[in-house]
Amino acid sequence: MSKEILVSIKQGERRVTMVENGKLEDFHIEVDRQNTILGNVYKGRVESILPSINGAFVNIGEERNGFLYLTDAINPLLEEEIAGPRKLIDKILRRKQKPKEHRDSKPKPLAKGDEVLVQVVKEPFGTKGARLTTHVSLAGRFVVFMPYDKHLGVSKRIDESGERQRLREVLRELKFGQTGGFIVRTASLQKGKKELIRDAKFLFNIWQRVRKTADEKQAPALIYKEYDLMWRIVRDFLTEDVDKLIIDSQEEYHRLCRFVYTLIGREMVAKIQLYKGNVPLFDSHNVAHEMRKIYDKRVFLKSGAYVVIEPTEGLIVVDVNSGKFKANAPPEEAAFLVNMEAAPEIARQLRLRDLGGIIVIDFIDMGKESHRRRVLECLEAALSKDRSKTEVSRISALGLVEMTRARTGKTIESISFHDCPYCDGRGRVKID
Repeated sequence: MSKEILVSIKQGERRVTMVENGKLEDFHIEVDRQNTILGNVYKGRVESILPSINGAFVNIGEERNGFLYLTDAINPLLEEEIAGPRKLIDKILRRKQKPKEHRDSKPKPLAKGDEVLVQVVKEPFGTKGARLTTHVSLAGRFVVFMPYDKHLGVSKRIDESGERQRLREVLRELKFGQTGGFIVRTASLQKGKKELIRDAKFLFNIWQRVRKTADEKQAPALIYKEYDLMWRIVRDFLTEDVDKLIIDSQEEYHRLCRFVYTLIGREMVAKIQLYKGNVPLFDSHNVAHEMRKIYDKRVFLKSGAYVVIEPTEGLIVVDVNSGKFKANAPPEEAAFLVNMEAAPEIARQLRLRDLGGIIVIDFIDMGKESHRRRVLECLEAALSKDRSKTEVSRISALGLVEMTRARTGKTIESISFHDCPYCDGRGRVKID
């Protein structure tokens, strides 16, 4: 199976595609006009507490205050008898310590005016501000460092017991970050101890700089900015099963090579190629037409059937239609064949468009329980490729599937388009 990463750089825009066997499987875009704050760490100030919704609004210096659930504001280390982290939290919150004999053993809730270190886990969406947490996590190529959580874990996708045990033993041997925790990522499978420790040390050093900056700055202030798209692609997608990474910018090519050499090593640099063709990179690899379909409401399947994808304010509606599908089969069998073809394409489109939240899929009605079960299994298998967390319910008697997909950033469409100022985004022409 061939696997390539294509990177196209234009002024103010960076587009990245993952292509498997000539088919577009993933797409990411970053534009300068859309300032992403996902993953950033801020020193914020609590502006208000809303007990009725168990949350707080925190000023992080952005256009809108971020929202922090109070359950996310109670750090697990506050309950541990560890002097270092306790002192750090108290310092960040700027609280005066009570005499020891009068201290309450339970963590105090946030109060208006408190300064707190938070991380953005969901981008601002519509009129809503960013979703925040105090459970800061820093992701590297092989491990994730959680400064306030002593948990040591291994990715669920690594299912071989011997390998899981080996990776846990490596984590236990780390001499730094003792007051925090680590989770080993899927990419660490079969990686050596030296590589894992180097990655963990890199993240721990970042956290040390975060602590120092947080102590020096007054709220609201940006303490740590998440790396750009190119970093994330190298960190998360440039793995051993990738045959090549092709980029069409000479300046970014040299930057990327230095980047990969520092983060991974010399052997991976050999997979990076500079594209010099006259035809645009995406056109030369026959993915440009697939990328244009990302913004279409209708997605046509090879059989003539099609899928309609309608994002609304509250949820995403996906409708499967037989269209021009023709088969010498009974209606039940025909519905099953169309649904089996549509299921993996729906999973792919959700991933390409980066749609999230509540999703309702209206499959063509099937009477047989065995058919409904197989369609659901097909959908779940296709969703397993998704890096975002998904949860799927069973197919109802009406052929409806309710599912959720974690939404953390802006959708691809919202990055590339804005509402029409003449029709307020209705997208229809009024007949006089």
